[in-house]
Amino acid sequence: MLCVLTRSASRTCLVKPCLLLSPVSVVQIFDRSLVHQEGLPKLPVPPLKQTCARYLAALEPLISAEEMVHTRKLVQEFQLPGGVGDRLQKSLERKARKTENWVSDWWMQSAYLDSRMPVAMYTSPGVVLPRMHFQDRQGQMRFAAKLIAGVLDFKSMIDSKTLPVEYLGGKPLCMDQYYQVLSSCRIPGPKRDTVLNYAIGKTSPTHITVVHNFQYFVLDVYNSDGSPLTVDQIYVQLEKIWNSSLQTNKEPVGILTSNHRNTWGKAYNNLIKDKTNKESVRAIQKSIFMVCLDAPKPRVSDEMYHNKVAAQMLHGGGSRWNSGNRWFDKTLQFIVGEDGSCGLTYEHAPAEGPPVVFLVDHVVGYMKKTEMVRTPMIPLPMPVKLRFNITPEIKKDIEKAKQNMNIMVHELDVRVLNFTHYGKKFPKSHKLSPDAFIQIALQLAYYRMYQTCCPTSESASLRMFKLGRTEAIRSTTTESLQFTQAMYEPSTPNSEKARLLEMAIKVHREHTHMAIHGQAIDRHLLGLKMVAIEDLTSLPEIFMDTSFAVASHFNLFTSQVGSKTDCVMCFGPMVPDGYGVCYNPMDDHINFAVTAFNSCEETNATKLSRFLEDALLEMKTLMEQVSKASD
Repeated sequence: MLCVLTRSASRTCLVKPCLLLSPVSVVQIFDRSLVHQEGLPKLPVPPLKQTCARYLAALEPLISAEEMVHTRKLVQEFQLPGGVGDRLQKSLERKARKTENWVSDWWMQSAYLDSRMPVAMYTSPGVVLPRMHFQDRQGQMRFAAKLIAGVLDFKSMIDSKTLPVEYLGGKPLCMDQYYQVLSSCRIPGPKRDTVLNYAIGKTSPTHITVVHNFQYFVLDVYNSDGSPLTVDQIYVQLEKIWNSSLQTNKEPVGILTSNHRNTWGKAYNNLIKDKTNKESVRAIQKSIFMVCLDAPKPRVSDEMYHNKVAAQMLHGGGSRWNSGNRWFDKTLQFIVGEDGSCGLTYEHAPAEGPPVVFLVDHVVGYMKKTEMVRTPMIPLPMPVKLRFNITPEIKKDIEKAKQNMNIMVHELDVRVLNFTHYGKKFPKSHKLSPDAFIQIALQLAYYRMYQTCCPTSESASLRMFKLGRTEAIRSTTTESLQFTQAMYEPSTPNSEKARLLEMAIKVHREHTHMAIHGQAIDRHLLGLKMVAIEDLTSLPEIFMDTSFAVASHFNLFTSQVGSKTDCVMCFGPMVPDGYGVCYNPMDDHINFAVTAFNSCEETNATKLSRFLEDALLEMKTLMEQVSKASD
């Protein structure tokens, strides 16, 4: 995506979760040698002229005719034979021949590890699972024990390399990211972060980290014979942790991980100067995953419940509540509240959304069929409490992190929309793509709210290719704009509106097909720009053009969750004056999460949610009326 290298006045443009857009079939293959990985094709480098033409087409609904004349001239010069674009293209093609994936290293750095913004809220997504009905710590412990057992069951497939291989359109998908989400952690650096995976080596970790009341514990989850602990064994160990962490006046060391990355990098180096602190931090980093046992939050109305829980998954609710009950650098953190709220947050650098969603579906399925079975109890060692020596300097860093987190919590507005009027079965009944239907509804909602369109990105998976991560589907097209304008004009006949809707959906499907087959524009332009940075003394004019900045400023950043579980994923906006929109289309309803920044007067998550609901209803009425008229 272009935006990973742009800067706004107050904020770095960041990348959010990529989730599956099309139905993916899963075939059980006992792929112990991961042979299929070797057989995956390499990500292609699209033809330069094709990308230039598609770039201009993407700009058409977004910039003025005068700006287009200027940009068209720059693009034509850029792609001349023997010109700067031609030279950059040849360099990119050489890199593609020599590497497994020509964009993966640049992507990891520019999209994630170079970013200096806090990971909490800015890049790490949250997932809200269906509300549980327990209201006490015993219920919380039982649920957490089952959840841990479910993740360990998933891990057994990773360890034995028997993970089901996913297929899309009959083609196997890259499974590499599935092997990155467990036993991994982001490590802060002064200018650039790194990600370490502790499962790669002679001895894989056998412990998880459990945090309660800001206190961290190492919980070994395997018996001496290598078998995983049973649900009831885990339950007993969690009870021990609870009873050992009743003291609540501990310093919330974990809140340091929520800070700006440069600030956290300095605090991190200061923290690990102490040997005890360093050992405790290493134990957290090396753990398979983390479980956060959260304190109950203030009760809210049923209407506000999902909004509050979504915010809890993203940032913990602030320093007074559960923001210190985290280690935001840890790849996977499962969150179980005493009040029945549950979900997870994940650090985005090692993987996109699909492996996390697949893991969630597996764990939820496992928990449904798992009952507490009493087995002969073997005495288990007490979970080890991790110690931290808090110097005055570290205490000062913690206080600063608390203040910053509380500002961020008040800055983000999160609205969950449970759209119950219909789900993905309705567009399918009219032979329309559900994902494209929702994307065009978002275009209509935004147009109704602002009387204009905006740059819109929807994440697509590049996992058809070896080490593939994401590509951007540009949802704002000339066709989507024509439809939204027609819906604004009462004199336009319904038959014409329906025709324009079907055309906009058709074009969106074409863009989706291009993206997942490695023929979209954003990764290619990123590659050309990175080659220019590495090889040239100055950037080509095409990348300095105002139009390029406009195209990169995604006011709507969107993603579909392909989950079987009735969950909702959420993430913060990409730009200060934008929205983050994530949705999970179920058969008969759709879960949306919409986020915006309160400091921006132009954006309002609640208002956009209402416009979105109206747009979805209006489009349904339109299709029904046209269908009825044609009968």
